[in-house]
Amino acid sequence: MSTNTIKLYDEDSYLSDFSATVISCTAKQIDHQKPLYEVILSATAFFPEGGGQASDTGILNGIPVIDVQEKNEIIYHTLTAPLTEGEVINGSVNQTRRFDFMQQHTGEHILSGLVFKNFGYDNVGFHLGTDTVTVDFSGTFTEEDIRRIEELANDAVFHNIPVVAVYPDKVTLKSLNYRSKKELSGAIRIVTIKGVDTCACCAPHVKFTGEVGLIKVTSYQNYKGGTRLELQCGKRALTDYNKKEKNIQNISVTLSAKIYETDEAVKRLKDEKLSLEAKLTNLTIRLLNLKADSIPSGEEPYILFDYEIPDNQLRHFANLVKERRNGVVGIFIPSAKDSLIMETDEPLEYRYVMCAKAMDVRPMGAELNKSFLGRGGGSKEMVQGSITGRRTDIADFLKNFTF
Repeated sequence: MSTNTIKLYDEDSYLSDFSATVISCTAKQIDHQKPLYEVILSATAFFPEGGGQASDTGILNGIPVIDVQEKNEIIYHTLTAPLTEGEVINGSVNQTRRFDFMQQHTGEHILSGLVFKNFGYDNVGFHLGTDTVTVDFSGTFTEEDIRRIEELANDAVFHNIPVVAVYPDKVTLKSLNYRSKKELSGAIRIVTIKGVDTCACCAPHVKFTGEVGLIKVTSYQNYKGGTRLELQCGKRALTDYNKKEKNIQNISVTLSAKIYETDEAVKRLKDEKLSLEAKLTNLTIRLLNLKADSIPSGEEPYILFDYEIPDNQLRHFANLVKERRNGVVGIFIPSAKDSLIMETDEPLEYRYVMCAKAMDVRPMGAELNKSFLGRGGGSKEMVQGSITGRRTDIADFLKNFTF
């Protein structure tokens, strides 16, 4: 029977190298993959996945540790190769990842504690991954609220407050007012940042808030009646800032605008774009009217393959032509991916509209889709959709179709 694993990370969150005895090593098969090995040690510095935080990674006797889980006070390490039961091994935690997680998690405690203190909102969800940290709160915020809490959180960092983690006795625990997302039993670890937060937590933390570095809320959104915040702390916050700074510098150069005036330059550019789009729409409509006026009247099917008609004007143009013809009108334009192929009889994907004044075009549309791997539908007067085929084959089909 395995005994409880001694949690070295509880004693020293900065510990990366340690020795321990292998209690057991069990192979486990996952589908058709190579077997992995589940190892229990007498003691470990590896923090297992829990409380919204991913597990530590690292090596045991040079073998990669790819996952760590805890069940009933026993910690299970998943390895890619076996270890020998009874041997003393050397372990090493990926300290870069560990410290990054410590920065993020302590930063989250600071933020959540201040939200609870100032707004009374509970932290109802937390995820700490390798790229993002999300925190879900039970209430909503304004932009001003977010920036106020962000400033208070960074003030707590600047004051370099001690971060104290202890297992208080039952009497002391009853007297504490601490945050917890669920009912807890057994020994409860309390992490305290004086004047900022008191919270039940099993994860490793930094010793002083100053080690968290910058705390930055990078986004927020309404979520399940409350608010989901995404934040970056420490080196992650610096990396995020550097990426955004580079982007804004590039935009500044592209728009020939000062870096703090890029938003106004983008607004002007957007207004210019909307104005040009309106002019283009008007010119396009005039062009389509002229194009339609040039089409002769007649009874036979009229088929046009055209590369100048915008997709959003296809129905409008078909209606213009229909008024000049007594037969079926079929207008075909190439899809966006084929729009640069000007003249070819190779199979292309076409958007189409077919219409007629005094006949039901739905049977023709159904047969067209069936013959050219298409899809679409519509009303008695007009059908539309997309097909794939050669121009000559499509034209022959329409000319020879009988109702």
